[in-house]
Amino acid sequence: MTNAPSETITDAERYPTLSAAGRAMLDFLREHPRAPIYRNESGNRLTAEEVVRVRAFEQEVAAARVGWTPGEEPPWLEAFVARALDEVPFYRSYGSRPRRLGDLPTISRADLSRDIAAFVPDPVPVDRLINFRTSGTTGHPLLLASHPVVAASYLAFHRRALRRFGLELQHGRGQVGVVLLGLQRKCFTYVSVTPTQDECGLAKINLHPADWRDPSDRAAYLDALAPEVFAGDPLSFAELLTLPVHVRPRALFSTSMALSAGLRQRLEARFGCPVLDLYSMNEAGPLAVYDARAGGHVLLQHRLYLEILDTAGRPVAEGARGEITLTGGFNFCLPLLRYRTGDFAALRWSGGEPVLVDLEGRPPVRFRTRAGEWLNNIEITHALQPCALARFALHQSADGALRMRLPAGTDAGEVAAATARITALFGAGQPLHVASDPQWEDKVVQYTSELEGAGL
Repeated sequence: MTNAPSETITDAERYPTLSAAGRAMLDFLREHPRAPIYRNESGNRLTAEEVVRVRAFEQEVAAARVGWTPGEEPPWLEAFVARALDEVPFYRSYGSRPRRLGDLPTISRADLSRDIAAFVPDPVPVDRLINFRTSGTTGHPLLLASHPVVAASYLAFHRRALRRFGLELQHGRGQVGVVLLGLQRKCFTYVSVTPTQDECGLAKINLHPADWRDPSDRAAYLDALAPEVFAGDPLSFAELLTLPVHVRPRALFSTSMALSAGLRQRLEARFGCPVLDLYSMNEAGPLAVYDARAGGHVLLQHRLYLEILDTAGRPVAEGARGEITLTGGFNFCLPLLRYRTGDFAALRWSGGEPVLVDLEGRPPVRFRTRAGEWLNNIEITHALQPCALARFALHQSADGALRMRLPAGTDAGEVAAATARITALFGAGQPLHVASDPQWEDKVVQYTSELEGAGL
């Protein structure tokens, strides 16, 4: 289930349907005089038959209703569970089929990390499998099974998210569709084309100056590409705001980390387009998009069922916060049965749609104010939403003092605003040390505490 080393794979294997126009796009992306140093090679790997399959899936997603009736399970769920119990070695070990989904045990990232091969259904041909590694904050790095069709199918959910904001993708041959932005000391970077969009270009670039011959090339290259969409995380978008770019994308996709309202507003004002906050994970793909009109993150996948569970694995009361637990998914190499994500939210309905409210990653943590009152970390998140912070982490020591970490280069005005809001929330005289940290992990536990009783 491992890929061959990248140096043994040819462009013909990376791009099986590549035309002369597609080749010209790849050359343009790689050979532009202001291009970055591309560290890696990648490709869509799609055969002509698979391109047709992905286009059909996009039509299915566009037409599908997402959701279910509160208190009931969606009609597709029973057959999905039965097939997973029959075909997936790990689930087959459960034995006889239970009467209800809730009678099945839950699984976690730790289960996937021990033996991912046990979660691949028997009928899936191994010769077309691809895999990728993902790190995390739980101590369980993952090697995940996937397929070129699965990777290409992400676009169907991105299109669905854009339609909520009245947008349809338009770029095609001879144009760049998406630029994926990173800001890391080490970053996987590559160029590719998207067959379902007439081979429009795609580039994954690192905005860290070390990946460029001259830091000034960053803005010039992005303007030359003029992508229809930028995708990135709050850190890379905060860096993008510092560059003198003139490009005007039609949308920005923010993934991987929580996006503050303040940073979203700055991005929308600068680029004059919607900024979509996507809830996405490598285990299950794009799950939801934030829509203020619905009051939270609206689900995107029509064959994904969510439960909200407490620490003992029991369903919480309707509308209460708990751990997001998934069953279903579009990755046919990794069907999920009651997968506990480690992310927390409440599930409510808006206009017949299930909506994740107060979504946050990692378990809830309580903080103690100067007056001795307990605060849920979601209250801190709400307090800091107006601040345009790309990222932050807050720790409370055993003596009650707070330490806030912010990325190096955070605007002094935003630091002052965040300090004032934390002080107002915790009370006058609250000890607070703000540290500027140039070295951030790709993922970080945002809230931590040494206080007894802080865990929820």
